[in-house]
Amino acid sequence: MKAKEIREKSVAESSQLRTRLERELMDAQFKKATGQLKDKSLIVKLRRDIARINTIIREKQ
Repeated sequence: MKAKEIREKSVAESSQLRTRLERELMDAQFKKATGQLKDKSLIVKLRRDIARINTIIREKQ
């Protein structure tokens, strides 16, 4: 997800998106632990998106 897309959202929408991505990250980590995860780069992408959202939320506050 691009930073520009996140900046267009409100803080509440960004927080909801962060929560959804955190759930996806947990699911991906469980799949990795059980050997079911096909795309190994998914975890890295999700972590970066969450960090990007956190940064933008702090900028707006």
